[in-house]
Amino acid sequence: MSKNEIRQCSLDRVKEYGDLYSAAFSGPSWFDPWQAADAAVHVKELLEIPTAYCLEYTVDGQAAGLLLGHSQMFHSGRIFEISDLAVSPDFQKRGIGRQLLEQCLDNLEQMGIGSVSLLTASEGSLADFYKKFGFTPSGRVMLMEKELRSDK
Repeated sequence: MSKNEIRQCSLDRVKEYGDLYSAAFSGPSWFDPWQAADAAVHVKELLEIPTAYCLEYTVDGQAAGLLLGHSQMFHSGRIFEISDLAVSPDFQKRGIGRQLLEQCLDNLEQMGIGSVSLLTASEGSLADFYKKFGFTPSGRVMLMEKELRSDK
């Protein structure tokens, strides 16, 4: 029987997190071409934010899922942004993402966080997943972007 645990992420495990992250986001639903080394840098940078709150889900000591985010002060109080929720393809469809999100939301509520936000795909299973936890599309903001360089 495997031992499953949710605990705080550790900078000592950044390489393992990078491998997990690149595998999770390179496949469905995102298909982003992450390299493990770049993903490790991304995760390390998030972990080093002073107000970071990051959880890992382990199965027999192996990282199977991550929830990465941080809080910041806003005019309405302290808010939290979930930057990433990633589950290794080898462990998907086992409730790991749900457990990480539930633990995070419970802990944030106990910490007095006023609201939680995240960016996700606007349609499909990811949006439906977050809606189950009470997340709703915000009509007040939209994501805008501008490309600063071309790799052509």
